[in-house]
Amino acid sequence: MTRILLPYGAAEPLDIESAPRTLVADLAGPDGSAGAAAAGLVAAAVDAGTDGPPLAAHVVPGDRVTIAVSGTPPEVRQTVQALVAVLAAAGVGREDIRVLHAGMQPLGPDALEFLPGEPAATSYLATDDEGQRLHLARMLVDADVVVSVGEWAYDASLGGRSLEGELWPAFGRVECHDALQRDLARRGRLALGPWLKNLRALTWQLGVMSCLRLVAGRDGSLFAAAFGPPDAAARQARRAAAAWAPVVPRPADLAVCSLAGPMAGFASITRAVAAASRITRPGATICIAATELAPPGPVVTRWREGVPLVPLVREACRSADQALVTDAVVARLLARGLDDRRLVLLSSLEETLVEELEFGHAADPDAIARLARRADSIVVLHEADRLFPRLA
Repeated sequence: MTRILLPYGAAEPLDIESAPRTLVADLAGPDGSAGAAAAGLVAAAVDAGTDGPPLAAHVVPGDRVTIAVSGTPPEVRQTVQALVAVLAAAGVGREDIRVLHAGMQPLGPDALEFLPGEPAATSYLATDDEGQRLHLARMLVDADVVVSVGEWAYDASLGGRSLEGELWPAFGRVECHDALQRDLARRGRLALGPWLKNLRALTWQLGVMSCLRLVAGRDGSLFAAAFGPPDAAARQARRAAAAWAPVVPRPADLAVCSLAGPMAGFASITRAVAAASRITRPGATICIAATELAPPGPVVTRWREGVPLVPLVREACRSADQALVTDAVVARLLARGLDDRRLVLLSSLEETLVEELEFGHAADPDAIARLARRADSIVVLHEADRLFPRLA
């Protein structure tokens, strides 16, 4: 028997055994670095650059530099410290370096949080195809040099790249973020085209040439860093993230998945299901293990209780409740990824709630282990919500 240990936040990992002929693939991201080693990766990346000069060549003494951190990239504190050190060595005064972050926990006493709900914190920069004015954080518009920092990651529920880690709408007004969520709820992946067009227009108008893309390793570590103009840095980061997009030889009847991070919500479940569905057969079973799982929102709940999804999504989009719109996005993408597959949860959710959602409830790790032993074919996905596998 082949034995796989799958950590999922509990004191003991899932112990999965299967016959060698039934194990299709054991998928996991690459091992990365933490602490000083992660800072060294960042320093080396900004010193080398990608299709452009190193970071030190982008600045001169007296420049006002804003380090714009969006999302929650891996080893972010070490990353910011490394960037500040490089800028200071290039002659930029510490008082001229500002760190602005959006969509993440505070970085420290010297970092500033961007508040999208305050219009005075933004400046007009461009107009989209619909004639809507697009704004970005004033601190970015007023800076002499902007260093954009964000993670480059996959999101299988969106069919590829994640929206997190980009300047917009993270540093835009709250109504821009709300409009994108509403468009995702209404049109799904078709909303990505206008988003990308607006992102490129704003990045060009802002004149961003210093872009740092971070690729995560397992367990929140930093695997790689790429620095350069936005498109060049993204290309290099995509190559570095190849381990998160493995090729699987054949589809499986059972997928057993863990999630990244100790606490998760149904957005993470949606990404994991989308990843597993790419390499499982129609009618397959997808098992997800998560020790701390937040319950689903009202749109997901009502859909799973039998209310038709399309009217639910329309109702949410007509409402003034942005939480409903965001939950409608999750419901739409989860429905697409799940299709006719069965979802089984080993989690903190009550059995009655899981059954009301018409999902399978795993009472303990042994229930998952029994499914694995009986499966004709199985794939194991470590941190499935970060993976983007495909069939050969």
